[in-house]
Amino acid sequence: MAHSLSRRTLLQVTALAAAGAGVAVGGEAAAAEAAGSVRPFGLGEVALEPGLFAEKRALMLDHARGYDENRLLQVFRANAGLDTGGAVAPGGWEGLDGEANGNLRGHYTGHFLTMLAQAYASTGEEVFAAKVRTMVGALGEVREALRKDPSVLSVDGVLGGRAVENERGSYQYVELPAGVLGGASAVTLSAWVKPGHADAWARVFDFGNDTSRYLYLSARNARGVPRFAITTGGAGGEQGLDGTAALPLDQWSHLAVTIADGTGTLYVNGSAVARNPAMSLTPAALGALAHHWLGRSLYADDPVFAGAFGGFDVWSRALREEEIAGLQSGRARGDLVSYAFDETSGPDLADGSGRGLDGVLRRTWGGPSHPGFLAAYPETQFILLESMTGSDYTKVWAPYYTAHKILRGLLDARTATGDERALDLASGMGDWMYARLSVLSAATRQRMWGIFSSGEFGGIVEAICDLHELTGKAEHLALARLFDLDSLIDACAADTDTLDGLHANQHIPIFTGLVRLYDATGEERYLAAAKNFWGMVVPHRMYGIGGTSTTEFWKARDMIAGTISATTAESCCAYNMLKLSRSLFFHEQDPAYMDYYERALYNQVLGSKQDRADAEKPLVTYFIGLTPGHVRDYTPKQGTTCCEGTGMESATKYQDSVYCAADDGGALYVNLYSPSTLTWAEKGVTVSQRTGYPREQGSTLTVGDSARPAAFALRLRVPAWAKEGFRVTVNGRTVPGTPVPGSYFEVSRTWRPGDTVRVSVPFRLRVEKALDDPSVQTLFYGPVNLVGRSPATEYLELGLYRNAGLSGDLLPSLSPVAGAPLHFTLDGTEFAPFHEGTEDPTHAYFRRAEPTVAFGGADSGVANPVGADGRSLLDEVWAGAPFRDKKALVARVRSVVDAWVAGGLLAGADGERIVATAREASYAR
Repeated sequence: MAHSLSRRTLLQVTALAAAGAGVAVGGEAAAAEAAGSVRPFGLGEVALEPGLFAEKRALMLDHARGYDENRLLQVFRANAGLDTGGAVAPGGWEGLDGEANGNLRGHYTGHFLTMLAQAYASTGEEVFAAKVRTMVGALGEVREALRKDPSVLSVDGVLGGRAVENERGSYQYVELPAGVLGGASAVTLSAWVKPGHADAWARVFDFGNDTSRYLYLSARNARGVPRFAITTGGAGGEQGLDGTAALPLDQWSHLAVTIADGTGTLYVNGSAVARNPAMSLTPAALGALAHHWLGRSLYADDPVFAGAFGGFDVWSRALREEEIAGLQSGRARGDLVSYAFDETSGPDLADGSGRGLDGVLRRTWGGPSHPGFLAAYPETQFILLESMTGSDYTKVWAPYYTAHKILRGLLDARTATGDERALDLASGMGDWMYARLSVLSAATRQRMWGIFSSGEFGGIVEAICDLHELTGKAEHLALARLFDLDSLIDACAADTDTLDGLHANQHIPIFTGLVRLYDATGEERYLAAAKNFWGMVVPHRMYGIGGTSTTEFWKARDMIAGTISATTAESCCAYNMLKLSRSLFFHEQDPAYMDYYERALYNQVLGSKQDRADAEKPLVTYFIGLTPGHVRDYTPKQGTTCCEGTGMESATKYQDSVYCAADDGGALYVNLYSPSTLTWAEKGVTVSQRTGYPREQGSTLTVGDSARPAAFALRLRVPAWAKEGFRVTVNGRTVPGTPVPGSYFEVSRTWRPGDTVRVSVPFRLRVEKALDDPSVQTLFYGPVNLVGRSPATEYLELGLYRNAGLSGDLLPSLSPVAGAPLHFTLDGTEFAPFHEGTEDPTHAYFRRAEPTVAFGGADSGVANPVGADGRSLLDEVWAGAPFRDKKALVARVRSVVDAWVAGGLLAGADGERIVATAREASYAR
């Protein structure tokens, strides 16, 4: 049955609707329920209390408060030709100088909006809502500007006049009419410019037909100095003039070029800096030209001039040197054209020469943009994608991925603050995408979505489904289905694993979108594909910390040790796997989803955030290398990356899956043990959870603020690793029943204020073995992955059986570090929780080495034999744990020894020494 899950429910600031009562048997393991049977609580309904998550969140909230949102808006405003207020673009992936020419810019703004929305929903701090309103208002202005012809941005000019500024990233230039050069055989071209960036080959002017016949002046050539050139034979035939020094940035400079009688001269600030006595070409030699541009090059890959124009004049003669010098202190009008740039609005630029050759401000990509379009770059990336057959992110880098981030941020902004402007912007984006994609053939879309990187679209399907739920527009639901990548969906629906070689994070969020499409359409293949896909990743492509991918890609199924590198576990992958696990849990309460959620959240996600605050950077990892001695990089690549974006989001929604409610209000799921307070408005109760988990092995839940008794079943997750000792008491009395690891333990009753539930979850030290190499292992204490801190770059070799307890717990082999919870030492190496965001060199995996058979600290001296399946004698013995007493352990040792002797794997005498050692040893429980 299709079940519609509202994004308004997921992030609702007010109470969610959950009413009714349930009847269940206390103390039994709760089976997975029917599809669509639980709902999450909003961030505002679950308050984080002091503890590990609150500590990590506080660091990110400092960043959210301190970072100037106008820096993020800079790239949007520049693209629209608006005043950026002097804001400096963030750089990295959000800047024109970043990776792939900044082709992903705008994505980070969406992440930041979501972070702010979540921060406001969680804390109610007005500072976050104010930033959201600023950003939404600015994005509205950007969209409006993109729908119009460009308008001059007037600034203070030179010699007391005005000037027109061209913001870097605006793609704007001035188009002049034919006749500017007048077919002159002698000419002076004069310009006042204030360069704003050190771009090579950005043109002051470029007049020509194509790249074979032209004349131009660049503020900087490849050597960083001004260059004038004229040619009728392309670049190889240029007759040129090169300056001797770079023009200073953000200062006015005067440039002039004269050509007459076969000599060309370049002047900078009134002084001749270059002379070419062999410049035989003149404007007359060029003939009629098609293009006359200020600020734009005829070479398509050259940048648009960034800076200000304070005047441009052309004379039909070569001015004398003293006349050029005189232009430094007073204006003179060219007789061919003269532009003072005194305009303060509109696209038109008046010619003061008397010839009526007015210029007009244009955008290189044409325009205005189509209705609803909103981005920090032109529509060109979307257009180019439609004809691409292979990936080239220097030209097209995942435009629909960036659109998703912006759309998601707007939806979250509207949900958290109620700002209808955000919904209007989001709806407009949906309308624009539908208008663009609905006219493409199915074959074109399939090709687009299958292209690596360029065709990546992130979680846009999920966001569009949420948009549809808010707008009710049929076009929006139809739009969501236009992103179907049928080859992937059909393979996963058939449970055919085709993930080898795919880019991990390009594909994970697709499946969260498919779950939402199932909600909206009831089409079973969507849900089947998502469930089967999840099972292809967990555990078959999952590292111990919950992460997946190596160098961003998946390898063959069950390849774990063989894929460990310095670029494993891209942080975005963990973020998106958590979203998928959560979405699937809403449909089927399989505890495995929440076991995974705990694993990835308490380890990779927490550990990806450095344990210090910074207003400038979120300090989040991109990759988490799992190679021996790896040091985490919390300022990855050039900054403002996708993983820093999802890291900001993760750190402001830690509480989103702690609790869920059954649709009928009859049950409350406690999925995670985390200090928090739930306000369950529909039941009229609060449930507070007080715990130091995972520093504490259990949690205490208290029912409070109930105006009346409330009947519901409390379903407490029994982690799959909690093999023994899980215990529940209510008001001090043990709840009968048998907790089953990897299930929910149910306590059903009518709850009254003050009722207290104590959950004991004893931790054990255990190992998890790499699927492709059992000797490569990772260490866990309860939910906590423990990493060795060592600068060694080879695997540490560790033995753990020597002091194992009768329960099978390996903890007695480690020594606790006084005053440092969850810190231990083994063979001189300190082991600490993965979630600690330090810059220590760490070992997440080690090489297991049990060279001799030892029990209770006593070594038999007998080599530990290994069978054909890779399991050792000690592995076989301890597979029988827990043991009720020493006698039971010794009996197990005798049984295993006899079998191995009979199989020819162990000498009889050695077997007797092993049994004797086991009998004489002392054991911890």
